[in-house]
This record gives sequence, structure tokens and C-alpha cells, in this order.
Amino acid sequence: MCGEASDGEGGGDVEMMQQETAPVPVLSKKTKQPMECFLVQPKETKEDATKTRKRRKKKITDILAKSEPKPGTPEDLQKLMKDYYSSSRSVIELEELKLPDSCFLKANDLTHSLSSYLKEICPKWVKLRKNHTEKKSVLMLIICSSAIRALELIRSMTAFRGDSKVMKLFAKHIKVQEQVKLLEKRAVHLGVGTPGRIKELVKQGGLNLNPLKFLVFDWNWRDQKLRRMMDIPEIKKEVFELLEMGVLSLCKSESLKLGLF
Repeated sequence: MCGEASDGEGGGDVEMMQQETAPVPVLSKKTKQPMECFLVQPKETKEDATKTRKRRKKKITDILAKSEPKPGTPEDLQKLMKDYYSSSRSVIELEELKLPDSCFLKANDLTHSLSSYLKEICPKWVKLRKNHTEKKSVLMLIICSSAIRALELIRSMTAFRGDSKVMKLFAKHIKVQEQVKLLEKRAVHLGVGTPGRIKELVKQGGLNLNPLKFLVFDWNWRDQKLRRMMDIPEIKKEVFELLEMGVLSLCKSESLKLGLF
């Protein structure tokens, strides 16, 4: 009887244990649900990584903005010309493109305004402009990257130019033929503009470079993207094409001087 009683009690225990363990599968099903939530995370991680990469690209500009600016030198122009033509010209032709050191004026050391720089490189400007009466030509050309920059330069050279006749030589809102007529009408002392339009005026016979005495590049100024004029491929191409349209030969004959502002 005792044995039967003990078996009965043991059977009751088994039933109780089965009742307690019965909900376990339900719990195991519930534990799978949070695991499904974690599967979405990789997408967010990729997006975050992309945003991080984008932010890093922007930091390059920040570094350039904080870096110390270095003034341009004649060697910079010589090197740019050599690199630009190296793939299309022979060694002898590259040597012919080299500008003589004597044609370079003192470069801007970044302490000058445009007026003070021009006064330094051309102290006899007043006498020169008084003697200049030839039409379809200028005594000094200042080359920059855009029409807006050209207008800024014209405004900033008031102290230097005095009574000099200044002409805007860029394409924005001004047709080539209008500029040709203005150059034919009167003597102009100073021309400020972009290489593309100046090149076109020379090509059409509206601008004669032979009387030109000074060619100044707006070398050190940087735009909103921190590009100098020679960092812009189109501008660099047009500058070198202009140099080959008579500027190089004038430099070699020492009748024309180059300045890097």
C-alpha cells in the first residue's frame, strides 16, 4: 500500500512538472521576436557609414581653408606649362615654350592690394599711358577666372588707374562685336577679363597684342571652392592657348613682362 501510495504521489509530481514546463515552448517563440528586430540594423549602419564618408569629403575643404596660402612664383607657371604640354610636345618643343626668367616681374607676396602691386611693378605708369594712343590695343592686361572677379579687380585698382581708360574684356552680357567696336573707337590703357574672351578678340583682329607691355595673372585669388584660376581646367587651357597667340614671342623679345598677383 505504501508502495502504491508513493507511486501515486510520484505520478502527481510528474503531472505537476508537465504543467509547469508546458508554457516553455510559448516562451521560446516569444524570444524569437526581438531577434527579428535586430536584422534591420545593417541597413542603418550602411547609411550611417555613407554619411560619415560624405562628412569626411567636406573636411578636405576645411583643411584647405585653414592651410597657409603660398604665393605663386614664376616656377609654378613654368611647371604648369611643362606638365600641360608634356604629353603632346617633343623635348625640343617644350624647351621652346619655356619663358625666359627676365620676362617675369616681382610676384605678389600676398601683402599687396591690386593697386599697390601694380604701382610696384609699373612705377612709370602715368607716363606710359599718356604716350599710348594706339587703338585696338592695351598697355596692360589683367587676366582672371570670371566676369564677377574682373569687376572686383576693376573696383580695387582705382588708386592705380587714375584717368586711365579701362575696358571689361569678358563674355558675360557683352558681345564680341561690341567690344571690337569699342577698341576701334578709342585708345584703351587697361583691359581686365577672362582668357577665353581675350583670346577671341585677338583671333578676330579686334585686339592687337604687340603694344602690350604688362600681362598680369590674378594668380593667388581663390573662389568659393578654393580654386585658383589655374586650378580650373578650362581657364588653364585658354591661358596656354593665349600664350601661344603671340604672348610667348613678346616675352622672349623682352617687350612684354609677366606678373603674378
